[in-house]
Amino acid sequence: MHIVEKAIRVLLVDDHTLFRSGIKALLQRHGAFEVVGEAGDGLEGVKRAKSLKPDVVLLDLHMPGISGHEAVQLIIEEVPEAHVVMLTVSEDADDLLDALRAGAQGYLLKNIDADFLVDAIRRAAEGEAVISAQMTSKLMQSVRSATRAPAPATADHDKLTPREREIIGFLVSGASNKEIARDLDLAESTVKIHIQGILKKLGLSSRVQAAVYAVEHGLTPKT
Repeated sequence: MHIVEKAIRVLLVDDHTLFRSGIKALLQRHGAFEVVGEAGDGLEGVKRAKSLKPDVVLLDLHMPGISGHEAVQLIIEEVPEAHVVMLTVSEDADDLLDALRAGAQGYLLKNIDADFLVDAIRRAAEGEAVISAQMTSKLMQSVRSATRAPAPATADHDKLTPREREIIGFLVSGASNKEIARDLDLAESTVKIHIQGILKKLGLSSRVQAAVYAVEHGLTPKT
């Protein structure tokens, strides 16, 4: 018996009607997606997310009314099961960090190609972090250029095992469980258990927050 996979429900929040129309047309060509609604500003986006309960929200950063950062926080408060992905023109590293701190599942630039966007939405719906390659690079640069005081001996990340420290570094690059498992020669289930342990020890709720924590505390892959 053939099992039909449930379509990923997507809400588009952007103040440019033409851009929304283009994204909607793109997603409608793929049977894996259903665009359940659109909104032209952040506040309307929050209201529509609350009523429509989408799987993924594609959210612009700079819109009239409340900012994208505020909208992320409100959407997550109202619809905690939704995965919010910023889709923006801003290449500012501070905007990236602020969005991830606010709870965004990902940060994509509007210049990405269609195939990357489609794949990113699928990955976000499964709970993976999705970040444009350019922004991952900026995230790493912000670590290298930042001046930090030495972390206190009682820092939470001191609780992490060497393997957990290794894995949290992979999260910064947006690597999937499958990619981490392949690179470290581990089972995906083992990687998942390690990530659950990392989140518990650091008091975090998502791998995206773990990635931000890693950046802020210098727990990045050695190069």
